[in-house]
Amino acid sequence: MTEPHTPTTDWRGDRIGSALRGENPTVLRRLDAGFAVIGDVQFLPGYSVLLGDDPAIGRLSQLPRRRRLAFLSDMDRLGEAVERACKRFDPAFRRVNLEILGNTDAFLHAHVWPRFDWEPADRVHLPVWLYPRDHWADERHALGPRHLALREAIGEELDALPA
Repeated sequence: MTEPHTPTTDWRGDRIGSALRGENPTVLRRLDAGFAVIGDVQFLPGYSVLLGDDPAIGRLSQLPRRRRLAFLSDMDRLGEAVERACKRFDPAFRRVNLEILGNTDAFLHAHVWPRFDWEPADRVHLPVWLYPRDHWADERHALGPRHLALREAIGEELDALPA
């Protein structure tokens, strides 16, 4: 795999625009209705996001029916790719949670959260968003070189699944 293009701007401030320009280093693949990206945080290894490909679209209901179904199909495909890759890397993999929220970022996106049997007992059955805030900001959970193999595996699984 080649290294992602080094962004000239802060890609986090314009995730979709930077993906469209080839400057978002988290992009795994371009899909039919958006971009599969690996998450900035990896306290649950394999966490990924489907970004819609139009930053002006804030809700699924703003898309015409055909694009809406394409986005949902891409979400399903990314979810299955994360599931397959996580199963290969961790026998404690349990399931994938798929979520379209939009409470923080106003653009259309879907979260793909792998869940594992090794998660703390007080968290494993709760939504990911109830993990302590330090899990989101701690550098030890940040996306980095140690995630390269899992990142490549998710991309390979996306390539293997029908569009």
